[in-house]
Amino acid sequence: MSKQPREYEDAVRRALAHFLDPETGRAVTETGQFQGVRIEEDRLVATVGLTPWSAAITEQLRGEMQALIAEQLPDVPVEIELTRHIRELAPLGGTNLRARSVIAVGSGKGGVGKSSIAAALALGLRRAGSRVGLLDADLYGPSIPHLLGLSDQPVMANERIQPPQADGMPVLSIGLLVPPGEAVIWRGPMLHSALTQFLSDADWGELDWLVIDMPPGTGDVPISLVQLIPLTGAVVVCTPQDVALLDARKAIAMFEKVDLPVLGIVENMSGFVCSQCGTRHDIFGAGGAKAAAEQLQLPLLAEVPLESRLRELADEGRVAEAFDLPAAGPPLDGMVRNLVGALADSNRRHPPKAELPVIG
Repeated sequence: MSKQPREYEDAVRRALAHFLDPETGRAVTETGQFQGVRIEEDRLVATVGLTPWSAAITEQLRGEMQALIAEQLPDVPVEIELTRHIRELAPLGGTNLRARSVIAVGSGKGGVGKSSIAAALALGLRRAGSRVGLLDADLYGPSIPHLLGLSDQPVMANERIQPPQADGMPVLSIGLLVPPGEAVIWRGPMLHSALTQFLSDADWGELDWLVIDMPPGTGDVPISLVQLIPLTGAVVVCTPQDVALLDARKAIAMFEKVDLPVLGIVENMSGFVCSQCGTRHDIFGAGGAKAAAEQLQLPLLAEVPLESRLRELADEGRVAEAFDLPAAGPPLDGMVRNLVGALADSNRRHPPKAELPVIG
């Protein structure tokens, strides 16, 4: 370590002037996120604050920073020390909801495992370290409570709805408010009123991500949502067979009509791997979602295979354990990283807004 500490700090600052925060798209040297360097024995430690929004891609970001610093200091071992950086959140639209990104998970038809994927996406973001909420907007067929093993009803406190928690994550669903097996028979205005209450009258806390499980097909709920709050984008779930892909295209067209960008496609039930012999069987065909994603110029976020244990965990209300499964776990982890990575790339190309004040 032949240089003075100030020289090392200046070199690191020059390097990180090219590292754009994945949430704001602004250089971390401009936003107060670069906090300085120190020398420890034979290495340089650079401290940078990142928001929990990007927790799922932390190691990727650490590697990007190390590569930039290596260009300035090629012979100096560098360690990136990450700290938690929190920004103030303003309410979205005319609601009380405070969330950085709101993701709608939809499908063109039922029966493709959309709700399981929505639950897994929310849980994966939560496991990574982000602050996440999950809203079940599939008001006619709410299955999120069953998938999470959640039966606690919301309660009122300080004139606000208090969502029950699943794995430390606030969850709201009409399924928590109606008796099991009772049908929800509502017209459009009632749907809009329920969504307004869930978004504006609930105490979600401050969220990095709100994941919304949409009803299948095309209907009133997407229109109501875009009228209530600015949505970040949509994830479309499908299965490999041609008829499911046709319906997925309809869902994509619907989101485009309400000016909601589609962030990617998830192919669910993407082949079955026999637990006894390891042979893969493409029960519903293969490669359909990948081909559709390429044609539509959309990211393929994941191909999640059929795994009997995943079905059992869903039935038992233990979807959170799906990430530990040998076949389904890695694609689910990849789905979370790919979604956050795709949005980070978009934010860096088109910075969404000016940074708000740091509050902690």
